[in-house]
Amino acid sequence: MSDTTAPEPRLTSLAHGGGCGCKIAPGVLSGLLRGSAALPVPPELLVGIETSDDAAVYRLNDEQALVATTDFFMPVVDDPHDFGRIAATNAISDVYAMGATPIFALAVVGMPINALSHETIGKILDGGASICREAGIPIAGGHTIDSVEPIYGLVAIGIVHPDRIAKNAAARSGDVVILGKPLGVGVMSAALKKGQLSDEDYARMIEVTTRLNRPGPDLAALPGVHAMTDVTGFGLGGHALEMARGSGCNIHVNWPAVPRLPGIDDLIAAGNVTGASGRNWDSYGSGVALPDGFADADRALLTDPQTSGGLMVACAPEAADEVLAIFARHGFDAATAIGRVGDKTDQPRVRLD
Repeated sequence: MSDTTAPEPRLTSLAHGGGCGCKIAPGVLSGLLRGSAALPVPPELLVGIETSDDAAVYRLNDEQALVATTDFFMPVVDDPHDFGRIAATNAISDVYAMGATPIFALAVVGMPINALSHETIGKILDGGASICREAGIPIAGGHTIDSVEPIYGLVAIGIVHPDRIAKNAAARSGDVVILGKPLGVGVMSAALKKGQLSDEDYARMIEVTTRLNRPGPDLAALPGVHAMTDVTGFGLGGHALEMARGSGCNIHVNWPAVPRLPGIDDLIAAGNVTGASGRNWDSYGSGVALPDGFADADRALLTDPQTSGGLMVACAPEAADEVLAIFARHGFDAATAIGRVGDKTDQPRVRLD
């Protein structure tokens, strides 16, 4: 345990990156996973790594499939309770993004025992547990290690009917694309680390990153919903491109319609852009077509890593009003139609309009 007479370091000062900005860049990740594609795949494995989906899905029987995922990262904020809440919300989101209902979780914990007090570590764990209680699930176990940087997250397990799995690779030409949360969390986290985030903006950041993506199962139950994912570390551009490539269609994004957190433009203008934003663009920018004159600030937001971001849904046009109504019933007032799915193509891209 650390010396309680010495000031305890800020959580973010102990991490080289924070939140979903810690993710390995998508281009590097695809190379690392290349050999895994050759492993045997049982017929019961309905969703694996083939389309970079949000979770694995394994059929148990005709009525049930198990959804399994894990997500963990280093601190995106300094308040330990808030860090735990954000990390847990982010991890459970991948279950909701598959259209599943979470049933339990396991904790993934790595802490610098000599740098942080037991009290601080306990607050991180309590924060994660509070979100699991909100989701109605227990933390049934986990694993801890003594690590150089603080790491916290969950293995999240859910259940879904095999016919209601919401994959990220089943969008259809003509679908409407709807986004459930506004963009800008990565920008806010960069501003926080520099001491440039107001108390009001911090409260707004915590509110959006700790809002569970509960609409997922209700959305997956709609016949008109064809594909779904959540927008996290690769930014809107990267996760839209995964959906485009998996579905074999271009995705057209109406950029002026994309919701953004208040004050984000000013924060970007002040230089609050994450390093992950640039790494994201370097990894997948060749698959994104920008219009002439598209501002660097807008590109930074397009690739901004969204810790605990919103659900992105591709649905038939006639289902769009019901999709937005489901989001609204769960308190997602910022949910907005942001684009459409284009024609089938051999070279799917994301196109900004």
